[in-house]
Amino acid sequence: MTGYQEATGAASSAAGTEPRSVVVLRPTRGFSLDLREIWAYRELLAFLVWRDIKVRYKQTVLGASWALIQPVMSMIIFSVIFGRFAKIPSDGLPYPIFVFAGLLPWTYFAQSLSLSSLSIVSSASLVTKIYFPRLIIPLASVAVPIVDFFLSFTVLIGMMAYYGIVPSWHIVFFPFFLLFALATALGTGLWLSALNVRYRDVPFIIPFIAQLWMYASPVIYPVSLVHGHWRLILSLNPMVGVIDGFRWALLGQGQLRVTVLLTSVVVGVIMVLSGLNYFRRVERYFADII
Repeated sequence: MTGYQEATGAASSAAGTEPRSVVVLRPTRGFSLDLREIWAYRELLAFLVWRDIKVRYKQTVLGASWALIQPVMSMIIFSVIFGRFAKIPSDGLPYPIFVFAGLLPWTYFAQSLSLSSLSIVSSASLVTKIYFPRLIIPLASVAVPIVDFFLSFTVLIGMMAYYGIVPSWHIVFFPFFLLFALATALGTGLWLSALNVRYRDVPFIIPFIAQLWMYASPVIYPVSLVHGHWRLILSLNPMVGVIDGFRWALLGQGQLRVTVLLTSVVVGVIMVLSGLNYFRRVERYFADII
């Protein structure tokens, strides 16, 4: 079990009733990830995702339209400031679609940071009352923004049709980069959600981190603009591989920078594994601290 080990036995009363099953929950030691137990609680995961999706736009005037308004307005502002005035190159692509293709994965990642950092604390009533794999909570938090991602994706399809960009065979790699974005968001979210249980100033740091992280990611500029050892340093940010890969897979232009992608993937895997390890080590204390 996630965070616990299960032992079953039999107990009978003095009156000679039938044996009953006894389940003992004990904290596990070391790193352990029981995917089978998470699968057993898949209905709870689906319920948490559906609950958060409904609450997200409840009592809003525009509803899910906000999922389109935010990246579209950011695209317009970036296109005017960085595309028209600053003349930042865009690897031969029209700058609006270049920046929008970068905003799609970045907006998903930024929303996941915000939701996952608060996920454990906002679910205190569940954490302190019943047992379930705590990993389900940050998992649900990084799954919710995928809905906004695919709503915004319809805008990108329209822009591709407007600019006459036809997807190439690179599109078959799109699921990989989407999974890469989700894994990066999950790894970061595991760290932040666990840290926020003990240090409640984490949500105040998130906007600052997100702002710096965006400029360290090739949202408004291409990776080709960075040369030498600076490109290697830049690729230590896993979102560099995600965003660069998204443009390559969806827009079908440019080349896949294998060194950048592999570096980003390695760092992303380290983030996920270290986040899982830290989360599993401290989750046994959530109910006491929260």
